[in-house]
Amino acid sequence: MKDSFRVAFCGLVSALALVLMLCTGLIPVGTYAFPIFSGMLLVAVVIEFGEKWAVAAFAAVSILSLFLAGDKEAVAYFIAFFGFYPIAKSGIERLRSRAVQYILKYALFTVCIVAAFTVCKFVLAIPDEEFTVFGVYVPWVFLLVAEVFFLVYDKCVTVMVTRYIVSIRNKIFKSH
Repeated sequence: MKDSFRVAFCGLVSALALVLMLCTGLIPVGTYAFPIFSGMLLVAVVIEFGEKWAVAAFAAVSILSLFLAGDKEAVAYFIAFFGFYPIAKSGIERLRSRAVQYILKYALFTVCIVAAFTVCKFVLAIPDEEFTVFGVYVPWVFLLVAEVFFLVYDKCVTVMVTRYIVSIRNKIFKSH
């Protein structure tokens, strides 16, 4: 495949991911949903051109989102985890042991989410009310719920990879 096609494809995927990141401020659940969807778009780049191209697309979306997206919390979640996880998942799943894969995935998720929380709280100055339910400050409960969510998310990324390979890939690359 020519480099011009690779650049165009990665540019198109990056543009779509950026549009989703720009929508984070429009819909209340967009803070969490759109970084997830933006990261899932990078699955196609990982599959077709490898991690190096996907890292370049991730970097482009991350930098542009920092400057253009209105919801900086969503940008923090995209940069801290959801944007690069499809790339990292590709590498982790090359390991033979399923147990090691899951340990690495959960460790990576936990470290990244705690880092994103820390950035949101102390750098972006997200108020404590964002992490309060019925007057109780519950970030650890959020983390436990997030760990359960991660299991579902990881499965969804796997399904997305399969769906892309089976259904979408041939439509995009018919002429190439």
